[in-house]
Amino acid sequence: MTEKRPTVLLVEDTYALAETYRAYLDPQDLDVHLAANCAEALEAVERLSPSVIVIDVNLPDGSGLDLMRRIKGRPAPCEVVLVTGMASVNMAVEAMREGAYDFIMKPFTAERLRVTLRNALERLRLASRIEELAAEAETLPDGEGVAGMIGRSRSMRTVYHILANAAPTNATIFITGESGTGKELCAAAVHALSKRASGPLITINCAAIPKGMLESEIFGHARGAFTGALSDRQGAMLSADGGTLFLDEICEMELELQSKMLRVLQEKAVQRVGEDTVRPVDVRIVCATNRDPQAEVAAGRFREDLYYRLHVVPVELPPLRERDDDVLLIARHFLQKFAAEDGKRFRGLSRDCETALLEYDWPGNIRELQNKIRRAVVLNDGDVVERQMLPLPRPSIAPEGVSGVAVPSATKRDGLDSGPERSGGGVRDEGGREIVPLETVIRETIENAVRDCGGNIPRAAQALHVSPSTIYRRMQVWSLEPAEPQERS
Repeated sequence: MTEKRPTVLLVEDTYALAETYRAYLDPQDLDVHLAANCAEALEAVERLSPSVIVIDVNLPDGSGLDLMRRIKGRPAPCEVVLVTGMASVNMAVEAMREGAYDFIMKPFTAERLRVTLRNALERLRLASRIEELAAEAETLPDGEGVAGMIGRSRSMRTVYHILANAAPTNATIFITGESGTGKELCAAAVHALSKRASGPLITINCAAIPKGMLESEIFGHARGAFTGALSDRQGAMLSADGGTLFLDEICEMELELQSKMLRVLQEKAVQRVGEDTVRPVDVRIVCATNRDPQAEVAAGRFREDLYYRLHVVPVELPPLRERDDDVLLIARHFLQKFAAEDGKRFRGLSRDCETALLEYDWPGNIRELQNKIRRAVVLNDGDVVERQMLPLPRPSIAPEGVSGVAVPSATKRDGLDSGPERSGGGVRDEGGREIVPLETVIRETIENAVRDCGGNIPRAAQALHVSPSTIYRRMQVWSLEPAEPQERS
């Protein structure tokens, strides 16, 4: 049985250009269709469900950006490439943030269009594979981590599955995530799970090294290559030969150095600064950034060709606030480690302390958690860490004497018209059925889930596919609402 060809939709109002683009794609074994305006494009999208859509920004009946937003709002996955003859950096960045896969300027070559579509289709394939891995992750045994990474939340089990499949290969891994989410630990896990585990793991933080020295740090230099080069330096790339080179904060690398990095990846050889000898190198690249790499490409700060070389297997590390009760596992790990180092008696966390850890949003992620547990251990001692030992902001306390809990009015809080007031049986539709406010439905759903899980909020959050902090925040809001006055008998 032959595999179905990927479908591509070209949205271009100039017929000659549309036919030119179609001709560019003829050798690619794609099912190409044309649309001349937004209306035709939307009809074709519903009928064909294309994998990739190439859209001209200026169309006779609307904006290509608006069309992209409507298409991206559909549940069916697809990649969108925007085309324009008058681009600005701001427009390109906006397009990327709105969900465009790429943004290309007219005129462009056939190869430029072919490479862009080829990479867009590969990204779709990888996204589909990641969804499969997420589904498979549900069947993993309940462990607390992989290769030094701690956590058993659904989002982390997906990460583990990606690493288990990608680490044994030589594919480049591109790790993204907020600051403090554990990108360096993830790179170490990739190395530990790879066939290169017996080789060296060399780490270079591109943001921590002065820009003028970064080239020498990565590629090395010969003696006398520049003022101060008193001896030969092998460089990180050659030092990692047979192993893994981790380039942290890769987006901080200057464009000129990016060009040299691309050449090294293509030729698998290094030329040190100040010498003519080209040395072969066998190294696996893992890189990371806390920025949006596509936005950096769109803004012209990161080479597009290098991005495609590096962004083969993307790994997105979730922030700590989205990892359910992983915060407790990680906190216990740090507590055990620091208590042993400092000779303290701590054996665990109190119930109030665990609740506080789950309620907090952790803007600094794991690095912030590590800092706060370290401080608590240094300044205190005892069998368990109590809530007051943690340097965390305290939640607001309900006013004394408030015993009842009322359903919060979301419409009034958001400044919207709440419509007819509820009284007696409440607002009803034309058929006489009572219309229940959304906030009431949310509250009842959460309370039922917590009750069904025996009061275990992390379990209830997992069942509802939300973070425990979401439930804690809503419960806090409800506790602060004044009780509705009861009718006198």
